Amino acid sequence: MKRSVFTLLIALFSHFSASYAQNALIQRVNPTNWWVGMKNPNLQLLVYGPNAGTLAYSLTYPGVKLVKTHTVENPNYAFLDLVIAATAKPGTLKLIGKRGNQTLTQPFELKARDTSPKGQGVTSADFIYLAMPDRFANGDQSNDKFADMADPNADRSNPFYRHGGDLAGAAQRINYLKDLGVTAIWFTPVIENNQPLTNEGGAMRSAYHGYGFTDHYAVDRRFGGNEAYKSFVKEAHAAGLKVVQDAVYNHCGINHWFIKDMPSKDWLHQWPTYTNTSYKYQPITDPHGAESDRKVTLDGWFVPFLPDLNQSNPFVANFLIQHAVWSVENFGVDAWRIDTYMYNDQPFMNRCNQALMTEYPKIHIFGESWVNNVVDQAYYTRNKIDFPFKSNQPGGLDFVLYASMNDALKQKFSWDDGVNRFYQALAQDAVYQDPTKLVTFLDNHDTDRYLSVIGEDFEKYKIGLTWLLTTRGIPSMYYGTEILMKNFKDPSDAEVRRDFPGGFPGDKENKFETAGRTNRENEAFQFVRKLATYRRDNPVMHTGKLMQFLPQEGTYVYFRYDGRKTVMVATNTNEKEITLNTARFGERLKGFSSAKNILNDQVITDLSNVFLPAKTAVVLELN
Repeated sequence: MKRSVFTLLIALFSHFSASYAQNALIQRVNPTNWWVGMKNPNLQLLVYGPNAGTLAYSLTYPGVKLVKTHTVENPNYAFLDLVIAATAKPGTLKLIGKRGNQTLTQPFELKARDTSPKGQGVTSADFIYLAMPDRFANGDQSNDKFADMADPNADRSNPFYRHGGDLAGAAQRINYLKDLGVTAIWFTPVIENNQPLTNEGGAMRSAYHGYGFTDHYAVDRRFGGNEAYKSFVKEAHAAGLKVVQDAVYNHCGINHWFIKDMPSKDWLHQWPTYTNTSYKYQPITDPHGAESDRKVTLDGWFVPFLPDLNQSNPFVANFLIQHAVWSVENFGVDAWRIDTYMYNDQPFMNRCNQALMTEYPKIHIFGESWVNNVVDQAYYTRNKIDFPFKSNQPGGLDFVLYASMNDALKQKFSWDDGVNRFYQALAQDAVYQDPTKLVTFLDNHDTDRYLSVIGEDFEKYKIGLTWLLTTRGIPSMYYGTEILMKNFKDPSDAEVRRDFPGGFPGDKENKFETAGRTNRENEAFQFVRKLATYRRDNPVMHTGKLMQFLPQEGTYVYFRYDGRKTVMVATNTNEKEITLNTARFGERLKGFSSAKNILNDQVITDLSNVFLPAKTAVVLELN
């Protein structure tokens, strides 16, 4: 399969020798529109259609100049460099394309920028909720499937097919999220994935996850399309929630329209025979590494059905960067999560990040670089290490802390293991320019579910959620964790991406409602809600300093503090209760005589010793 797919892509160039006698036609212009008043006056239009690259282009519009037309190997493409002056007014300009006796006119709209919220960013004051739209809630059954799409299936009884969740369904759950204490919603990608079913491990699987784009400027119809996404963002903003968009630059879907008719051979990373990435991150930062290993990591394909985009091609780079800016301006999203960040060309990533930050100074960008040590993780964000390449990414997904928190709950306490893993990860924060911009998590759509990893131990569950919502960084929680959804990825990812009960017509249980949850599920929901709302309402929990003390005998204590408030978080990971002598925490406890446990409202009048039941974390607001 791998060899045949790759050969097919190369064969797509066989039509390039088609006769120029055919009349030209413009079928697409990307971006689909733009705005006046952007900080960057430059815009590059991709113009596509039969022989579109053989036309001589011109335009006449006040404040807009066509400064250069680029042609490429494929005569069906032209790339037009425009400069939009600050004096340009909103309106519709006309692109004129001439070829012999043929003249084509293509309208292109320049819109006025609106004042609606956009690019607001997420900070450590936020609590992000990660959901897969297809598996969260179905609010419009009419868009579950379309016969004219490459994958016309929708069947909830098949774990690998689409299930019908959409943006309308998610919009109906905004109040649920707000009540939980969530302040931002992050969806796995909503952009069109008009991909065929693929055979993975002997099972035919759909692209419900969203990571194989086939048209950058179209939100998938099965989620409701562009207007549904705009509507969702507006409703979320009205409720005080921010929206994070999931971006993919490294690759696209094999059914992408520009893969079916590529502009040039170097639009993708091409190899003599199919070459997969090694998934090894070490060659990128290794000062002793081989260039051949580095090339395989970066330019090898993620999987055969996700063609690897060549970001050193300037037209590819401009296309991706402009789409990022267009998405924020058009939909009003607030932050940008980037898939497979470390597989991208890093100078390109800096350029793309800067384009977003120039237009939206408050926007937050956090990429996925799945590594297991702080040095490699720091490489992909602003850092204090003398790397030959310096990243400008403000944040990142904190995979190191993710692994350490789970290990701390799975392992027995020892010199390096157990809760020492969590402590040691935070102890290396000096490598980052600002570790509070890292996004922390206990699980996500690509991992085993948190509850299963810790052996379905409810007491450990509460410890981990306490850490997540009280330590540094921007906490993110995977959908269903608040109602104790569980499972391992074995035998497939579908096991950790099950439908949210109650989100779909005909569900026997509705766990969006108190009455639909078991007592234990309600206890979990209320536990998350209590911590999340406390974090939201108390700046010390997101802007306060962090001071941690060496773990001893399975206990771990840290403080969040500022000039107005101090909070002590004390954890007992042992299987038996203890009374914790607090004398060694004097530099932070000095001056305080009592405390309130914010989890159960209990008042503690003597802080010299703190009682900690087995497998418990307490959050004490000091008085």
